[in-house]
Amino acid sequence: MAKEKLVKNITSRDEDFAQWYTDVVREANLCDYSSVKGCMNYLPNGYAIWELIQSDLDRRFKETGVENVYLPVLIPEELLEKEADHVEGFAPEVAWVTHGGMERLQERLCIRPTSETLFCDLWAKTVKSYRDLPKVWNQWNSVLRWEKTTRPFLRSREFLWQEGHTLHATYEEAEERTIQMWEVYKDCYKETMAIPFVAGRKAEHEKFAGAEDTYTIEALMHDGKALQSATSHFFGSGFPDAFDIKYVDKNNELHSAYETSWGWSTRSIGALIMVHGDDDGLVLPPHVAPVECRVIPIAQHKEGVLDRAYALFDELKKAGYRVKIDDSDKSPGWKFSEQEILGIPTRIEIGPKDIEKNQVVVVRRDNREKIVVSLDEIAVKLREILEQEQQDMYNRAEEFLNSHIDTATTMDEMVEKFKANRGFVKACWCGDPECEGEVKYLTGGAATRCLIEDEEFISDKCIYCGKPAKQMAYWGKSY
Repeated sequence: MAKEKLVKNITSRDEDFAQWYTDVVREANLCDYSSVKGCMNYLPNGYAIWELIQSDLDRRFKETGVENVYLPVLIPEELLEKEADHVEGFAPEVAWVTHGGMERLQERLCIRPTSETLFCDLWAKTVKSYRDLPKVWNQWNSVLRWEKTTRPFLRSREFLWQEGHTLHATYEEAEERTIQMWEVYKDCYKETMAIPFVAGRKAEHEKFAGAEDTYTIEALMHDGKALQSATSHFFGSGFPDAFDIKYVDKNNELHSAYETSWGWSTRSIGALIMVHGDDDGLVLPPHVAPVECRVIPIAQHKEGVLDRAYALFDELKKAGYRVKIDDSDKSPGWKFSEQEILGIPTRIEIGPKDIEKNQVVVVRRDNREKIVVSLDEIAVKLREILEQEQQDMYNRAEEFLNSHIDTATTMDEMVEKFKANRGFVKACWCGDPECEGEVKYLTGGAATRCLIEDEEFISDKCIYCGKPAKQMAYWGKSY
């Protein structure tokens, strides 16, 4: 049956990627603009994706001993100023509450951009002994950062995220937790989101405000730009010392504590859209698809078709699938097109001829493959199809990533690579931020995304100044 295009057109990715992204967000009903500039209304389709991501991450966190808490949305100005690097890094983005009702407050209150200071303030009051450690906490919340330029999911003033905060007795234990949570994020991106990435430490000037080390995950979008997708930060004793957090050990000696934090936000939904989407709309990996399958009856006006479709729907629902049925009076072509726009991983077509043959036709969203399955086996076979689709989506994205990683050993080569190609370029660097700034200018926006520390240098000289190379990095343009 020829597909009828009875929905609004979506701009081609290759014609105008930014407009394509906006079109997909709108047509898939993921979010809408609110009356406050830079803030979004999360619609059911978009929020349901976040709920699945949240559930997956929360399970992974708790398997490592994480406990959930919730701290206030307001931070006294005095607390924010206790860690100098931190306040300097966030000052331009902070929104302030200055009045309570009609009365002016004696001290301004910051609307939470992140919560390191709140956790440290609490721990300064409650952590006294080694018996009180470690603290391995996480909170699911929203934060507010007064961004100048915003885009749905990718950069908004208020966004949803999780922020983990931990406190430890030793440097080594805190460092280990930092890496552990970074690995958790990697597993979730690979196994649940079907998104490959490059990963590593951030360069010194790119670290989170107040951190000794920041570990990042950098995914590559279809337009060749990188998206910082999750980060884990090692603070050492900087924040705890600023808040005078000390504990007494078994020998009754006083020690500093060590802190980490780590975060993953709704920016990950933007990554899903831009890594997997196509010119017909959203393409969701089954593991994060609010609806895994939509049953579409064909010629439903004919006797017995709707009854058999409902029976199939009930069977799949009882088998644990996230499934819906489209029994509207719209044409099959319209229903197919809507299912594709919404990114539902599979649809099951069932009509009079299928019922006669005791079969259905399963159509995959990612590659449009049609698979004939016996009605007697559908409850089992559908899971196999979904798992294969999940793996195939990861494999295609990984192939795209690997084919968009290049190398450069001279500045001329670097400039040409970014003119001709999209993606990452490996290059060596002296570590001077001024050199990075020059590279960024000459390439039209490419900067270090993360350091490469497990490979031999491809050159012994800085890509820009020619001085001895101290680091090798993935360079790329980014969101």
